[in-house]
Amino acid sequence: MFFRTRALALGAAIALLPAPATHAAQPSRSLTLSQALSRAVASSPGLAAADREIGAAGGRSLQSGVFPNPELSAELDNAFGSRSKRNLEAAETTLQISQLFELGGKREARMAVAAADIDAAHWDRAATRLQVLAETAEAFARTLGAQARVAELEGQVDDLDRLTPLLQRRVEAGASSSAEISRGRLATETTRVELAKAKASFQAARRELSVLIGEKAPSFVSVGGDLSRIGAPPSFDALMSRALQTPQLTRFTAVRAQRRALLAAAQAKAVPDITAGVGWRHYREDRSNAVIASLSVPLPVFDRNQGGVIEANETLAKTEAEKAAAQRALTVLVGNAYEALRGSYDEARLTRANVLPVAREAYDSIRSGYGEGRYSLLELLDARAALSEASLKEIDALVSFHSSLASLEGLTGSALVLSRRDK
Repeated sequence: MFFRTRALALGAAIALLPAPATHAAQPSRSLTLSQALSRAVASSPGLAAADREIGAAGGRSLQSGVFPNPELSAELDNAFGSRSKRNLEAAETTLQISQLFELGGKREARMAVAAADIDAAHWDRAATRLQVLAETAEAFARTLGAQARVAELEGQVDDLDRLTPLLQRRVEAGASSSAEISRGRLATETTRVELAKAKASFQAARRELSVLIGEKAPSFVSVGGDLSRIGAPPSFDALMSRALQTPQLTRFTAVRAQRRALLAAAQAKAVPDITAGVGWRHYREDRSNAVIASLSVPLPVFDRNQGGVIEANETLAKTEAEKAAAQRALTVLVGNAYEALRGSYDEARLTRANVLPVAREAYDSIRSGYGEGRYSLLELLDARAALSEASLKEIDALVSFHSSLASLEGLTGSALVLSRRDK
């Protein structure tokens, strides 16, 4: 058996895990990525089914090595006939035990097929585990992003609420019309609507994540992690070289061995088996006994399993085509995830470095100047909306980055080492 268990340490886990706490936290209220991944693996129905399949393959392996059972037969001849053969006066009683001897390596071929089945089942389980980890990490990133959107919009609502006293003072001082209070209230209520939608999205993402970790209802209130930690991905060629070693492709080694064994089994069926028997016969007429022996061999005149051999040959020959098709599909998936990772990395990095500082500086300046009467309320609300939009775009880019990272790590089967981390 060539299968070797391979552990996966998701790089997304490194990126999303918070710094160690210096005091005891409430683990049931906040969920970390490492906790989510361990619970997802422990509760996955797909992995449970894969474990059962490994057990079933082990049963087939055990059964493949057993010998055929001997046969015991009893015969009664020359009885209940006519004249001298009436009743049991001239009866002959025979007891015989027979054994089938398989020739042509049939037993060895069955055992080889069963051993390859076990290897294939192990590789399938490894592929399922990678999928479970990647899906859970992606769901965690989406939940963390939805949580960050809620926090951002809550901050915007609080910020707009703090404008109300300032608006009131300006109206009372005659510096602004009373319509500005209505305009400010409209902006606040509009943001509250967006906040309600964001909270609903967070609850939906939270519920999806809870299902993936085996919970009927979410036991956690929030998720803990640092969404802002990102880094430049390695090259596409480096990722593809890793992807070619993942269970999605390496499983074809076991599939090829399995189909070779099936071909050998089909060829072995053309060799006839021998059934040998030995027995004891009692002649009631003269009360004598005798030993009998038998040997039977089917004649391979019509059926030499020609069709079975052709089928096994064609099934073996299509293994390479199936592997090539799987490799092409994997290349497309890795390419799409890689480009999404690069694009979201650039978007998050540029938004953080160029857009957010300018938007924050403009808002702070206009807010300060608004109190002095240098800017209108419309300019202030536009500046606040631009700052919020930039923050939400950064959150979306970060979610896309970590989702793509989790997808790539699931496809390559290993943690990605990012060249740098942008704080």
